[in-house]
Amino acid sequence: MSRWEELTGGTSGEDYAARFAALAGGGKDMHGEARFCAGLVPAGARVLDAGCGTGRVMIRLAELGYDCVGVDLDESMLAVARRQAPELPWIQADLATFNPADLPGGAGFDLVVAAGNIFPLLATGTEATVVGRLAAALRPGGLLVAGFGLDRAHLPVPPSITLPEYDAYCAEAGLTFVDRFATWDAHAYEGGGYAVSVHRVHRD
Repeated sequence: MSRWEELTGGTSGEDYAARFAALAGGGKDMHGEARFCAGLVPAGARVLDAGCGTGRVMIRLAELGYDCVGVDLDESMLAVARRQAPELPWIQADLATFNPADLPGGAGFDLVVAAGNIFPLLATGTEATVVGRLAAALRPGGLLVAGFGLDRAHLPVPPSITLPEYDAYCAEAGLTFVDRFATWDAHAYEGGGYAVSVHRVHRD
């Protein structure tokens, strides 16, 4: 069982969506992740939203002209996503076991984004496997972008993965470090409890 399932019981979709709707209603910018991704690959690129949740990031990317596929294990979250954007492909699957070739359009994505603390909320011990699966979903030269908390102030669960560990998993999966930021607004990372990391698949 993933740490997310332990935390929510798999019934969190409506509550999660309501929380973000309230933030948006209060004027908070909800599209930093999508803007960040749009700065990395051009419109029309294929994007895999790994751990897509209720679809907030992917729906915005689709609006910007990206060819998107969303994958999540939590059916309650996907139900919200499907209601909001029924025309988009929402796939229920475990990131530790899914086969990228089985996704709509197959593998060969230009970018994989894992926002929303995906890695700290995985089942303990599956982190390296998930990085490997996500790397396999990318075309040569494709990018993996992951943002996650590193301390209790930025996580709903105790911290479980460090940046050196994550970088090591990426290297094992054939990914090269590109850059790291403190926020989805691309502020420079100088330490701290949250990081957005960019890695690239080795080109053939």
